[in-house]
Parts: sequence; C-alpha cells; structure tokens
Amino acid sequence: MIKAIVTDIEGTTSSISFVKDVLFPYARSHLPDYIRKHQEEAEIAGLLEAARRLVGGEADTEALIAHFIHWLDTDQKITPLKSLQGIIWHHGYLQGDFHGHLYEDAARQLKVFKQQGYSLYVYSSGSVFAQKLLFGNSDYGDLTGLFSGYFDTHIGGKKAVASYQHIAEHIQLQPNEILFLSDIKEELDAARQAGFATYWLVREQAVDPQAEHRQIADFDAIQF
Repeated sequence: MIKAIVTDIEGTTSSISFVKDVLFPYARSHLPDYIRKHQEEAEIAGLLEAARRLVGGEADTEALIAHFIHWLDTDQKITPLKSLQGIIWHHGYLQGDFHGHLYEDAARQLKVFKQQGYSLYVYSSGSVFAQKLLFGNSDYGDLTGLFSGYFDTHIGGKKAVASYQHIAEHIQLQPNEILFLSDIKEELDAARQAGFATYWLVREQAVDPQAEHRQIADFDAIQF
C-alpha cells in the first residue's frame, strides 16, 4: 500500500524548458558578478572552497568562476554549483524576474494527494533550497506546505539505488510503500531496484504501454 509519493521536478512537475530556458540562463548570466560581489560572505566563500577542493590546486576566484560556468554549460550535477544556482535564483524570485513553473495537473493533484493522506516529498538534482524556491514561488502560489521533506544530491545521485534506500530509511517507510515519479528511466530503474513503485512521466511523447515502467502523460493518470 502506497503511503508516500516522491516526485522529481524537471520534466515531471515542471517543464524542462523552464529549467533550461529560464533558470539556467539566468544563473549563467548572473553567476560571475554575483561571485565577485559576494565572495567574502561566509556562504559563498564556503561554496568556493568546496569547488576548489573538487578542482584541486589553488584556483583563484576567476578560475573558479570559469569552472562553475563549464559545469553549468555541461549540466554537471555538482553540489556547490547547485547550491550557488539556488542562491542566484532566490535573487531572481525576490526581484520578480520569474515564477516557478508547475504543470496545472501537478499542482492540482499534489493538493489532492495531500488531502487524501499521502506524504509528499521532492527528490531533485537541484538543491533543496532551489526546490523550495520553485514551489514557494510557483505560478499557483506557495505550495511548500504540501511537502513533508526535500532531497537533493546530498543524499546521493539520482541513478544510484542506495539513494532511494536512504530516502526510505529517512522517511521511515518500507520501499514498497513509496511511489517515485520521474521522467528519467535510469532514475526509475534505481528506484525500482530499491523496491519503490514507479511512474514514468512522458509529457512530450506518446505513452508506450510496453515500457519498462508504467508511463503516464500527466498526474491525472496516477492510480493507486
């Protein structure tokens, strides 16, 4: 019996285009100056030091900026980058430069699932901070109250079976009591190997009834 739902964001609750065409370019264009202006602040200094440990050596600020831009351009799931992106996006949300995109069916059905007694969680490669920003500044208002918890790459990579085992342990449920929603097959494979139930969101293509995971076009098709 399913007791909790863990959902991905990009391509699942939110459009890939919002992340790729709005959030990523915004972070890229603002990242250099943001680092230069705030590098002495404890939070940014800590992220710079974490990045410096990853690249090795004694990289200065400008070299680290170049590494951040490279990681961003190659869509690397690197924790210091994700944390820095979240901080920059926070600035964008506060400025009213954009709102967090959510599919209407996702926003509506998440509320229904919560009312029905399911515990809701988010697991995304974006930082927990960035996740809360998106749901807290969404097109449908502040939805952060729907969720019982958030997970990012600090708990492990999304294609690693152990990550889902850790999530189950953290929320104190058996794996077969958890439903995972994603648009990425390899993530669903890992979740299933950990014992989770799965749904494969295919918003931009036809549903394949022969797919390895149950495919659905939107949240309205989720059945328990």
